[in-house]
Amino acid sequence: MMIAFLLFCGTVCAGEKLTIAAASDLQFVMKEVVSLYRQRSETDIQVVYGSSGNLFSQIKAGAPYDLFFSADSAYPKLLKKEGMTADSPKPYATGRIVLWSRKDSGISVKKGMKVLLDPKVKKIAIANPRHAPYGKRARESLKYYGLWEKIQGKIVLGENISQTAQFVHTGNAQVGIIALSLALAPEMKKEGAYLLIPARSHKPQEQSFVILKGVKTEEAYRFAEFTKSKEARRLFKIYGLSLPAKEKDLSR
Repeated sequence: MMIAFLLFCGTVCAGEKLTIAAASDLQFVMKEVVSLYRQRSETDIQVVYGSSGNLFSQIKAGAPYDLFFSADSAYPKLLKKEGMTADSPKPYATGRIVLWSRKDSGISVKKGMKVLLDPKVKKIAIANPRHAPYGKRARESLKYYGLWEKIQGKIVLGENISQTAQFVHTGNAQVGIIALSLALAPEMKKEGAYLLIPARSHKPQEQSFVILKGVKTEEAYRFAEFTKSKEARRLFKIYGLSLPAKEKDLSR
């Protein structure tokens, strides 16, 4: 029924524009989800990527986003608390962090977290924990293993998790702690190796989205519903994003 409705709306809603703010860990999967959605809707969809904290600040400053897909649940909850949402935040995925290095780096992340102490590892890239949820998880994990203080001189901070992945992909850092969703992107899989960091070492990377107050189009609700479809969920799983344990009704 939902698909039929979306197909119908593809004709009557032509010309509408939907603007989505999305955390950088979604850079590859969101592109595919949007591409799939465009097969059944003529809506012009623009996605702006960044760290969740920076996107949060932009929204508070009045940026004209309709939907916010955060890399955590805290920022959407804060927006709800401040009366800046049209609905309650909804969980859409749980992410994971990994150690990643280039295959030609001569460094094996399969050794685990202790590889960060290897003298050959000069730079370690993580996202800035001040505003990037994946950076917060990286810091928590490093503290859990007693490494945070030991490797301070090696750490380089990415503005967001995508830039962090770029640092290590280009060789500007020998090892990075990045999102699994980025490690599973085709080019990253081809040129690098990764090791899942045990989930027990950090808080759960629970990710939520929220429809923002002043939303300019009903298409925001339809896209939100579409992210629950089997087709969209299959894409999230491909990129290592597990589904939320409990789902809530997205109806208004």
